[in-house]
Amino acid sequence: MPSFIASLLRRSLIALAAATLAGCAATGVVTEDRADPSPGATASQGVRSGERPAARRPAEPAARTTPGIRPGSAEPIPFPKATEVVDGATDTVKPVDLTVAPDNLWERIRKGFGMADLNHPLVAEHQAWYLNRPDYFRRITERGRRYMFHIVEEIEKRGLPTELALLPMVESAYNPEALSVAKASGLWQFIPSTGKLYGLEQNAQRDDRRDIVASTAAALEYLQRIYEMHGDWHLALASYNWGEGAVGRAVMRNTAAGLPTDYASLNMPAETRHYVPKLQALKNIIAQPELFGIELDPVANKPYFALVAEAPTMDLATAARLADVPVAEIKALNPQHKRPVIRTGEGGAQLVLPAHAVDTFMSNLESRDTGAPSGSAWRTYTLGPKETMASVVRRFGVSEWRLRRFNGLSPTVKVGPGSTLLVPEEGSELSPETGLSVEEAPRLSADKVQTRRVKRNGRWVTVPVTPAAATSSKAATGKQIAKPVSQRKSAQAVAKKQGAVPAKKTAAPAKKPVAKAAPKKAAK
Repeated sequence: MPSFIASLLRRSLIALAAATLAGCAATGVVTEDRADPSPGATASQGVRSGERPAARRPAEPAARTTPGIRPGSAEPIPFPKATEVVDGATDTVKPVDLTVAPDNLWERIRKGFGMADLNHPLVAEHQAWYLNRPDYFRRITERGRRYMFHIVEEIEKRGLPTELALLPMVESAYNPEALSVAKASGLWQFIPSTGKLYGLEQNAQRDDRRDIVASTAAALEYLQRIYEMHGDWHLALASYNWGEGAVGRAVMRNTAAGLPTDYASLNMPAETRHYVPKLQALKNIIAQPELFGIELDPVANKPYFALVAEAPTMDLATAARLADVPVAEIKALNPQHKRPVIRTGEGGAQLVLPAHAVDTFMSNLESRDTGAPSGSAWRTYTLGPKETMASVVRRFGVSEWRLRRFNGLSPTVKVGPGSTLLVPEEGSELSPETGLSVEEAPRLSADKVQTRRVKRNGRWVTVPVTPAAATSSKAATGKQIAKPVSQRKSAQAVAKKQGAVPAKKTAAPAKKPVAKAAPKKAAK
């Protein structure tokens, strides 16, 4: 090969190698401090003049570097060790012992909330109703402090949500003597048939639907059963108010029509439609009272009352004196008794006392048993083989209408041998003529008084008759009021002994027939 050709090839190879190296240098890493190329910049910018640009390559993501630090010169950042703790004045973490019960019962109730929240427009409506009546809200919470601890205890034993402790607020406003139009009674508003189904006895002496302990156990058993039936607490609550059969039929109707079967989608009565929203409104207020500007008075997280199984049968006034508490407190804790006597033992109920008064009661009871007088104004008396109500009236010197009132007997009920009546003790300070004292014998909700039929405005109505009203009516009109049969017989016997002969009755003059007016002709 000629020498000039070899020299030309050598120069060409050197030029090609130089161009290749220049193209590799133009594709290096570009740091963030370099300005981005403008949209009109050409692909040859950044390449030294006189050098051939390198072939295009697929776009690669730009390397991320820390601003102000050239690539390759950054040092690793020292992170704290896993065991290093940074303490601060405001960052101190206080340990929480979940095994210690809170002092406030409201906090215990909040921690036990377990029902799904109901999102419904009626919830806000009932929230506003409760918030606009702070006195009413305060009154029901004050009444409930006697019973809430026992109810929460029973709820937690069964593993149920503590929202159920708020249900008596909706049902009865925590009034154990509440009675509805449908004859539902007690904190949990049992109707008579459902109460008997769950073992709540109802007789002339007591109504266990108003018993705090018995009715709570029955209500929670019923709620647990209907929850297991539906698998949804909202439907269970609707069943408690409306009946599980009615809710079941409403669910089947929606299923057949291809509609949802949740609580808000069912067609139900107005009372049931508002039932769960009321409970949800109370739950929202108690869960965050500060959000609504409500200040809940704390309720002690400890038992309020206790059962005294050793107590004998006694009246309310005696139990109050032995426990050194007001009669109203004994009545509020023992509302199931219709009479002012608490019957215990077989067929009766246990005496319920405030927890702080049990020791005082037992101490005074032992002192009374050793010879101290009972001080009771009442006693029970069982009629003998030939005794009647009239003989009891003569024996104890109490009027028949008052004796019937004490025992909840209507004027037409016959009392025969073997019947047990409640009568005043002989020599007691409670006089049947002066009436009942509020402290000695509280007003009985089931008492019945004598009534009579009178005609007013052309209609016959039933009105109560009391001795005071009868006396004032007699003095005002001068008319003789018919006496009871027993009093008339005793008056005739006295007159016969004294030799008085009753005057013969004179026949009333016959009334003249009254000519009837001719009927008017209808207008043409």
